[in-house]
Amino acid sequence: MNASLAQLGKWFSRAPKAEGGALPVRDNVDTGARAPALRAFDQPLVAVILLLLAFGLVMVYSASIAMHDSPKFNNHAPTFFLSRHLFALGIGLVVALAVVQVPIAFWEKHASLIFAGTLVLLVLVLLPFLGKVVNNSRRWIPLGIMNFQPSELAKLTIAMYAASYMVRKMDVKENFFQAVWPMVVAVAFTGALLLREPDMGAFIVIATIAMGILFLGGVNGRMFFLIATVIAATFAVIIAFDDLRRARILAYLDPWNAKYAQGKAYQLTHSLIAFGRGQAFGQGLGSSIEKLHYLPEAHTDFLLAVIGEELGFAGVSIIIVLFFWLTRRIFMIGRQAIALDRVFAGLMVQGVGIWMGAQTFINMGVNLGVLPTKGLTLPLLSYGGSAVLMNLVALAMVVRVDSENRALMRGGRA
Repeated sequence: MNASLAQLGKWFSRAPKAEGGALPVRDNVDTGARAPALRAFDQPLVAVILLLLAFGLVMVYSASIAMHDSPKFNNHAPTFFLSRHLFALGIGLVVALAVVQVPIAFWEKHASLIFAGTLVLLVLVLLPFLGKVVNNSRRWIPLGIMNFQPSELAKLTIAMYAASYMVRKMDVKENFFQAVWPMVVAVAFTGALLLREPDMGAFIVIATIAMGILFLGGVNGRMFFLIATVIAATFAVIIAFDDLRRARILAYLDPWNAKYAQGKAYQLTHSLIAFGRGQAFGQGLGSSIEKLHYLPEAHTDFLLAVIGEELGFAGVSIIIVLFFWLTRRIFMIGRQAIALDRVFAGLMVQGVGIWMGAQTFINMGVNLGVLPTKGLTLPLLSYGGSAVLMNLVALAMVVRVDSENRALMRGGRA
């Protein structure tokens, strides 16, 4: 094992760097060629991912250990959620190891077909005899060993499709109707299916990914801001004409009002209490009070609140720094791919960076009361089989892009 790690280190160190930090651009890149086996890869990136997964496993156990006392889960062992999360991690890591072996040229070639398959799954999950209902939302397709959430897959496939679309429309990206309108229709159709579940949080993330890739792909700035305005207005109209969502906004604006504190703002108020109890260094791992049936969804959407209560400001700060580093590193790999004339790979990776950064920001904002409550998990940390699986698949693609970048910079082929 030590010899293997030493060999990987030698491969990593042999990747040449251009003078002054500039990245060499290679001509005549054969994107259809069969890529070599994975060799050099970003070891710090993989280390941070594994660190977050391990920390999430510990915190999911801490946040869920008392849930078997609840009447809803009194038939489950204290380790029920831990074992299921560990099982999801195992599946995710196996699938990620398989995905990292697949050349990026394969995903570019089949991006449109994969996105179409995702839309089919988003339709199927709405069928009463197929989709599973949890908390009044029909978002899951039972697969026996786990429940699969197509909206998580959609976050990755929209990044792939948008990147492929921008490559195909590169010559007309200054023309609104030719370059932007078809993409808007695709996002709108996806959003309509997600709102039927309903899953507005996923729709916000998917729209952000698509818009970000359009912007990074070079769409005319005025057109971009016009589309952004239209999307923001659409969300405003949806909220205005939906009593439940409007109530959530009002509760978010005044969570301590007696009208909302025991209703729509219940999660938010107890999340804020958890952070308040944590202070600088927390109450100690496992010592949270709010997870004892006060804070709903403590192991999923509000895991950060448990971290804040048990590990304090110090623990939350470390998590923020790790996610900032992770997102920044993903964007650096994407920019490197574009500099190497691999536009699809670069835009897709940056789409994954937008996904990780935006969802992390939204989840943390919700936990801290900066944003209205949304059903979004904290990537890599929160409990959730589909979310963990798709996070790992997306990051495996990022690692693959980085490896192919290194191969090109050594004089090989991607």
